[in-house]
Amino acid sequence: MTAPRIRALPRIRALQESDYPSLIAQVDEWWGRPAAHMLPRLFLRHFHATSLAAVTDQGVLAGFLVGIVSPSEPGEAHTHFIAVAPGHRRSGLGRVLYRRFFELAGGQGCRTVTAVVSPGNTRSQRFHLATGFEAIPLPSAGPPDTENVTGTAKVTGTESLPVWKDWDGPGEDRVRFSYAL
Repeated sequence: MTAPRIRALPRIRALQESDYPSLIAQVDEWWGRPAAHMLPRLFLRHFHATSLAAVTDQGVLAGFLVGIVSPSEPGEAHTHFIAVAPGHRRSGLGRVLYRRFFELAGGQGCRTVTAVVSPGNTRSQRFHLATGFEAIPLPSAGPPDTENVTGTAKVTGTESLPVWKDWDGPGEDRVRFSYAL
């Protein structure tokens, strides 16, 4: 009997603008819905120092994280986008990408990392909670009230999460997460 083959995690490196054609060609499939419109090239051009690519030994993109250290909110970093190829899910790769981003952000003086997720994207909500993020009210919005909260998102196996009305524009509600470094 042979031992089961253990797949090595892809190598993590800085995301490069030259990764854009490969990334944009796959992101809709990886997310299972249109997502390319949320990822213009400017993120890879201007935020590559804090964005990450996971690349297999064969040079194939297996996942990525687009992260930003805020120039306006001292001590805060934000993850704009994280995606892992379907064949690499449940391997720990998403957590590896986040851990590396936490190191980068912490090294630049950040104390908090934020992320926002669509209310219907329960897979991402569960992932963020499992990674150690907490769902929080928006710091600039104050305590939840009927003006800012549309309701709650029920995530299987968790409590209901606050849903912030129009966070990303009219009709673009979000659940906001924070991770303390």
